[in-house]
Amino acid sequence: MQSAEQQKVAPIRWTQPSAPEPPAQWHRILTLLADVSLFIGTRAIWTSAASHRLVVAAVISACYASILICGVLALVVRRARSLARLDLCVLVTGVTLTLCAWAMHHGGSDESILTTQAARELVAGHPVYGQPWPWLFGHGVALTPTVTGGYDFTYGYPPLAPLLTAPLLWLGHGALPATAVSTAALLAGTVALWRMLPTPWRSAATMACLGFGFLPSYGRLGYPAIVALALLIPVVVRWPRIGRGGRLGAGGLARAACLGAACAAQQLPWFVAPFLLAGIYAVRRGELGARAAGSVVARVAGTAGLVWLLLNTYFVVSEPGTWVRGIALPLTQGAVIHGQGVVGVSLYFTDGSDRLDWYGHASMLLAAGLLALFVLFVRRLGPTATVLPWCAFFVATRSQDGYYLMMTPLWLAAAVTAPASEFAAAWEPRPRVLDRRPARIAAVALVLAPALGSTLWAVTGTPPLAMRVASVRRATATAVSRLGVEVTNTGAATLAPHFSLTTGQGMSQYWTVVRGPAELPAHATARYELRPPAGRFVLPRPGVRIRLRAFTAVPQTLSSADVRLWPSG
Repeated sequence: MQSAEQQKVAPIRWTQPSAPEPPAQWHRILTLLADVSLFIGTRAIWTSAASHRLVVAAVISACYASILICGVLALVVRRARSLARLDLCVLVTGVTLTLCAWAMHHGGSDESILTTQAARELVAGHPVYGQPWPWLFGHGVALTPTVTGGYDFTYGYPPLAPLLTAPLLWLGHGALPATAVSTAALLAGTVALWRMLPTPWRSAATMACLGFGFLPSYGRLGYPAIVALALLIPVVVRWPRIGRGGRLGAGGLARAACLGAACAAQQLPWFVAPFLLAGIYAVRRGELGARAAGSVVARVAGTAGLVWLLLNTYFVVSEPGTWVRGIALPLTQGAVIHGQGVVGVSLYFTDGSDRLDWYGHASMLLAAGLLALFVLFVRRLGPTATVLPWCAFFVATRSQDGYYLMMTPLWLAAAVTAPASEFAAAWEPRPRVLDRRPARIAAVALVLAPALGSTLWAVTGTPPLAMRVASVRRATATAVSRLGVEVTNTGAATLAPHFSLTTGQGMSQYWTVVRGPAELPAHATARYELRPPAGRFVLPRPGVRIRLRAFTAVPQTLSSADVRLWPSG
């Protein structure tokens, strides 16, 4: 028999439940940075709203409170789940601020005005491409000058943006419908990226898309590239996994369709698509072999091409010639050089160049060279597929920073979801000659040499026209109504110059040639009398640099000269 002690019931021991795992410190900091980024530009919107849109001002004030509260909670919440919910609150705050900013400033830009007009012409059954609409410009709307001495007043983008804008024309006149489309696309793309990223990285999507203010401003300006960005986001997230196992599935087909739609929205996706397709082929070939990899890429490219063709079908049938020229317009329009890239050497640091065409050649050669390097060294360069294509624009004739920064959310998407480990087994074409490191370095130099040579050839060109101010006629003491310029053609080709006077980084409107030859033969000298586009040119304050510029189209050249025009009296 058991003793009394043995019959005693063992005491029940209560264990303390384990505490929830706290969030990582880097996650807290990322949430805080996303929260802080929403401050940028918010005060200017609130100031505009406080005078006559009090409801918007009140909403912005509530967003300020949300930013402050989220900042506190990001540093004190104890659970990873709570911080994830806080990330959602930061996203909602960013979306609200973006809508408030659009409600206050939706005047748009030249691109949104052209997009809205294209949508109106589409609804009316009129041609869209190749139709100049000069009445849309002026009154603060930017012009796109060309080296032919005129301006481009036509629509020069693929048709998806007008197709999306057409159902919203009831919103009002001006650029409002197009800005609504691009802003909605930005918000949809932001939410998609936020949802597709791993939970701790989601605030980075809010920061990259809605923070800092620059992408929302492009949305309010109605840029079709924002629509393309939103469509590219689901393509880029985890893009090396497209076609894994040789199967696309519904998800893979949907992403291929998004790629085709993005290419039908704007031309920038045309430059990133080859890198993505080459990367998919390399990863799948390393997994499945050449034949299966080719099949996967063919299905992706075929689906994208079919969607692109469907969105363009109406225009292919109704206006095939002007449609082709229209969607190729940014590459063929001959717009004057502009931007923050290498062209600045010819624009600001020297007096011009007689080889401007070579900037365009250098851009194409660099794009081809970077694609070749990407294929050769995809295991190393695979994560850069969404960054490398934009490097080509740094040497282009139009090297504006918008070409880089509007696609920066794709950089984030690839950095988080397409790391180097995804390309560890990717196929690389490796001739024996590239087995050694010096040979690989030499191959890189050889591939990039044509682009570098073209760039140096353009930069070192000399201005073909020597210009000197010979006379000045004044409308007032501080305004010029006529400018007499003595021009000498020092080159070997006959040139047809077009003149302008600039006081800043941009390109002002062309001056009218009142007297002077339309073409100046080689080694000849002539006098031109120029009239300002508005009838008079108001002199800037002392110390501002005034540049007389002359562009020619065939060949593309730029000649510049500093001129000194002092107020009289």
